[in-house]
Amino acid sequence: MLSNLSLYIKESYNELLNKVTWPTLASLQNSTIVVIIASIIIALIIFVMDAISKNVLDLIYPG
Repeated sequence: MLSNLSLYIKESYNELLNKVTWPTLASLQNSTIVVIIASIIIALIIFVMDAISKNVLDLIYPG
């Protein structure tokens, strides 16, 4: 059992060093910018939908 775990860890480490293609810093920065912009757009869409639904509900249920 312990030897299987040790072999798994060694093979995982070897794979991370030799087989995984890590992104460049520029690629990582570009991806981060895309995610930030998409998050802001989605947040704005949700904000607008929330404001519209609030106004509709205020018309239906004045209070």
